[in-house]
Amino acid sequence: MASFKEWPSFLMVFLFAHFAQYCCNRLEDDGCNYNGNSQHRCIPKVNYRHKEKEVLDQILGPGSYDARIRPSGVNGTDGPVIVKVNLLIRIIEKISDQDMEYSVQLTFREQWMDERLKFNDYNGKMKYLTLTEASRVWMPDLFFSNEKEGHFHNIIMPNVYIRIFPNGLVLYSIRISLTLSCPMNLKLYPLDRQTCSLRMVSYGWTTDDLVFLWKEGDPVQVVKNLHLPRFTLEKFLTDYCNSKTNTGEYSCLKVDLLFKREFSYYLIQIYIPCCMLVIVSWVSFWLDQSAVPARVSLGVTTLLTMATQTSGINASLPPVSYTKAIDVWTGVCLTFVFGALLEFALVNYASRSDTHRDDMSKKCDLERTVSMDVGDYEDGPNSFNMVRSNSTKPLMRPELMMSRDKMSQIIHQAPPMEKNSCWKSWMSKFPTRSKRIDVISRILFPMVFAMFNMSYWSTYLFREGIDEDK
Repeated sequence: MASFKEWPSFLMVFLFAHFAQYCCNRLEDDGCNYNGNSQHRCIPKVNYRHKEKEVLDQILGPGSYDARIRPSGVNGTDGPVIVKVNLLIRIIEKISDQDMEYSVQLTFREQWMDERLKFNDYNGKMKYLTLTEASRVWMPDLFFSNEKEGHFHNIIMPNVYIRIFPNGLVLYSIRISLTLSCPMNLKLYPLDRQTCSLRMVSYGWTTDDLVFLWKEGDPVQVVKNLHLPRFTLEKFLTDYCNSKTNTGEYSCLKVDLLFKREFSYYLIQIYIPCCMLVIVSWVSFWLDQSAVPARVSLGVTTLLTMATQTSGINASLPPVSYTKAIDVWTGVCLTFVFGALLEFALVNYASRSDTHRDDMSKKCDLERTVSMDVGDYEDGPNSFNMVRSNSTKPLMRPELMMSRDKMSQIIHQAPPMEKNSCWKSWMSKFPTRSKRIDVISRILFPMVFAMFNMSYWSTYLFREGIDEDK
């Protein structure tokens, strides 16, 4: 325990600590900055938010700034205002083949110099001023020339700001959603690539007063997780597209977005089902020719299914004057299915013709037999007895026997078989014409369809490669 003599020292330390805390609180409450010299001179704190208001009132006051007048050119000259543009593509919502349009959500930015808006930055304490009312400063009259629809975003607050920097640089940024026209060439559909443009043009200021330029370094940016259901964004190109009218030349910027269509969807939904329908229609070649209800039902069902498939494909596409790649495919598949149905009609006709020919042959044989019997009876009993007396020989007229001998002689003296008689000998296994038609169709239809596939895919895939090189 401290002695009585040490108490004054502890008391002095205690009082000094309380005095120091009081001074610190005082420094915080009096709004002053104290320098380190011995005079402890009070420097009042600067409220820079209040200074921002003063600066805005100063540079945007009615007597100092007029938003109707455009800024001067570079270095205060009377040249055109240079506006630099850059974009951030956030979402590409859809690409419609039927309407030939696409929807995109983007952040649009413009930068230009307005020397009337220069202000004191208080040694770097005020980096920039922020506005949310675009009407208070001069704005470029840019519009999207291929726009169909568009709207701003106001949830929760309007997604727009204007930043004014101390050197007079103005940055305008806004988030917008646009539906833009995209003329398409569908000759290679669905093996095609489409180029959709975004065009930005000055509406009223000519190139003598306003010039748009792309910002140096990444003028167009795309978010990393951009996904499209049926397309892939391969690349994008920026360019200039100044337009001349009878009122002057106007500055224009454009960005071309190159989209490649995803073929896997169409392979699964269109090409493979069409192939299956064509192959199913060939099943009728293997059915018996007498199974008329089964073959007719199969042919009509596949034909109607193929027609419905074709109608569904065309319903999702605009009516165009040229032939598309998908039209060639569906048209040929529909022709094969229809050909299988016509093949059965030919088989049915050939079958009835064969039946009629067999009936006529039997009738002729019967008539010939009857005529021979009548002739034997008219020759008299002597001739009948003479033939009958010869028990070792068949009961047949000598004329017929000679004719049969001649026929066998002709058969045995036939010329030797030719080399290409293999096909004839194989076809001789099928005695009726209707059966031969079915057998030929089993070979001919798949071969022709395979040849069509080879020519189709080699043609359109080769043309797709040419378009990719361009």
